[in-house]
Amino acid sequence: MVWTSWFLAVMAVALAWPVPVFLSRARWTSRAPFAAMVLWQAIALAGGLSMIGAMLCYGLVPLGGNLVEGLHGLLRVALGQESLDTLGIPHAFALSAAALLSAHLTFTLWLTYFRINRQRRRHRELLILLSSPSDDRPATLVINHEAPVAYCLPGGSRSVTVLSDGLMALLSPDELRAVLLHEETHLAQRHHLLLWAFAAWRSALPWLPTSRLAQRAVSSLIEILADDVALRSVSKTTLVTAIALVASGSAHVPATSLVGGGAERIDTPATTSARLGRLLTPAPALGRAQQALVLTAAALVMAAPTALLLVPGTLP
Repeated sequence: MVWTSWFLAVMAVALAWPVPVFLSRARWTSRAPFAAMVLWQAIALAGGLSMIGAMLCYGLVPLGGNLVEGLHGLLRVALGQESLDTLGIPHAFALSAAALLSAHLTFTLWLTYFRINRQRRRHRELLILLSSPSDDRPATLVINHEAPVAYCLPGGSRSVTVLSDGLMALLSPDELRAVLLHEETHLAQRHHLLLWAFAAWRSALPWLPTSRLAQRAVSSLIEILADDVALRSVSKTTLVTAIALVASGSAHVPATSLVGGGAERIDTPATTSARLGRLLTPAPALGRAQQALVLTAAALVMAAPTALLLVPGTLP
């Protein structure tokens, strides 16, 4: 199991730095946003699993030849059936580090969920005071604001899309439809759950390139996915105009109000510029074979640490 721990350690390092840096610079991701999203998720999950697994496997080396045997041995130590001296200080330290990292990640995930829910609850309370229901659009609230603003507020059956008077006065009916389709896609595809997970990942390990680059990439990819859905019903010109007009209003409201797919959605000028550039100078979508290759790579990235940890005797 020593070789397993070393293999997982090397994989953890690779997924923490060179792989996410390389992927963040790739130009094909906007041509296959779904496949790129899956790959980013696989990198984040496999990276975390490899970090914890490397320390866990190394810590269990004196107790068994694979993870199952090692955990049985650890249980015997915990029950007093075997001496704690069997572990030794380095292995005990590795087990403690694995336990602390697991607890840290779990607690940060819960804390981020609690913080985002609290922000949304306060935001919803403000909307009750400052908005009114749309007369002709279900689950849509209208706020009295001159700036062109549009976003959605997730909340299960209470999810709503928020529009400003300024936006409705500025946009044509088709442009407004494009905006609504975009925001409704965020809700329908549960983008806020993705953003919650990656926001928690960054909060837990802010020094890790994976967490920072992944959050930025995922935020951009969900905007592209929502744009693609809107393009099925409106023209490219209509969508481009709508994006530009909505972006012009983002500077007039607090950043925390633009909660689109979730409280951690990042609508930056760079993201808007990338969306507009993709629509104005479109590149052909990645071929099916190439997308299948990306999805296969994502599956292999996830399968490697999972197999090493769960299949007894995968490596000595």
